[in-house]
Amino acid sequence: MNPRLAATHALTAVLQGKASLAGSLPNVLQLVADNERALVRELAMGTARWQPRLEILLDRFLDKPLRRADQDVQALLLIGLYQLLHTRIPAHAVLSETVTCADSLKKKWAKGLVNAVLRRAQREAEELLPQLEKDPVVVTAHPRWLQKLLKANWPEHWLEICAANNQHPPMTLRVNAQRVSRDDYLQQLQQAGITATATVYSHSGIRLEQPCDVHQLPGFADGLCSVQDEAAQLSAQLLDARPGQRVLDACCAPGGKTCHILETQPALDSLLALDLEAERLKRVQDNLNRLRLTASLKATDVRDVDNWWDGQPFDRILLDAPCSATGVIRRNPDIKLTRQPDDITELAKLQGELLDVLWPTLKPGGLLLYATCSILPTENSDNIGQFLARTPDARELPTGLECGIEQHHGRQLFPQPDGHDGFYYALLQKQ
Repeated sequence: MNPRLAATHALTAVLQGKASLAGSLPNVLQLVADNERALVRELAMGTARWQPRLEILLDRFLDKPLRRADQDVQALLLIGLYQLLHTRIPAHAVLSETVTCADSLKKKWAKGLVNAVLRRAQREAEELLPQLEKDPVVVTAHPRWLQKLLKANWPEHWLEICAANNQHPPMTLRVNAQRVSRDDYLQQLQQAGITATATVYSHSGIRLEQPCDVHQLPGFADGLCSVQDEAAQLSAQLLDARPGQRVLDACCAPGGKTCHILETQPALDSLLALDLEAERLKRVQDNLNRLRLTASLKATDVRDVDNWWDGQPFDRILLDAPCSATGVIRRNPDIKLTRQPDDITELAKLQGELLDVLWPTLKPGGLLLYATCSILPTENSDNIGQFLARTPDARELPTGLECGIEQHHGRQLFPQPDGHDGFYYALLQKQ
């Protein structure tokens, strides 16, 4: 399959609300040549990253809006604009290849439209974009509702947050402390010709100068390291599990934090890891197998406590709660397309329910670490404040983190260029 057509199919599924790119890309990648898969990813991910501004530009080049039934044509046009404005692909190749894809959509009329729009963009976009940049959506490439929300919540930081969201994220590794020290693994990387440095805040992290295929990493298949962002690696440090303790990872997939807890403290009494979807637990088990670790896995709704709790309280609970993922947009740029304002309220409600349900399963004196990859206070500091107000035996402990900024409750991390993702942590102790 033509890589531009494959990217169009993946992006169309997102525009139609049928899938995320994480769900749609693997299917189309199977249909293209191995040496063209990187191009498909770049076209789909890059177009999603810049979609809010590309959409405004596209509207200027269309005589009338496209019908909902023609979202595949819309996706193809956006991918064409992305190539012209954000890649080094020669314009003549962009036009010829993208127009050719219109034939494959079985909409003959679209071929002329795609050709006309891209030729106009080639002639006029450079002059038109500065005029459109009076609009913050064009400047930030964020949907208007999210741009306004970030500006309202973080008036001093919102432009930097948006800029970081639009950059490519670094590739960060977590060294398996049970198998190798960070210093020794840095030497192995150097010997393999891979330039890397130790992370500033995570004790186990290594940041690569350039991303690479995991199979190029020394000992990856044997479990010497895993790919995990530095902010996510802080979970195991903050949880501070001790020998003989019972630990619960309440929303565990894909299992990076589960594995890190076990790497950090191999002498636990037990670790129970829950997730709503059994299919997602397969990936958790794969990660455990590669790292030679053991945990109990169960597919269940955390709120159905009788289905998974044996009545014995936990010493440590990690609640990496379902969230808007607004702190990891640079890794999942289609969040800009799939997330809606009403989602935030619903997610905050769910997060509160999970806190309330899990608290009775925590041992007195035990710790619950609340984490999200969101940068919205509604899901984070506001949520924890409300929980503390209605939970008399809960008190907040300082995280001790040096990254991010202190909030009324918890610590908020913003995505950093060449650094960690956006994340939030609050550490709670049961009185």
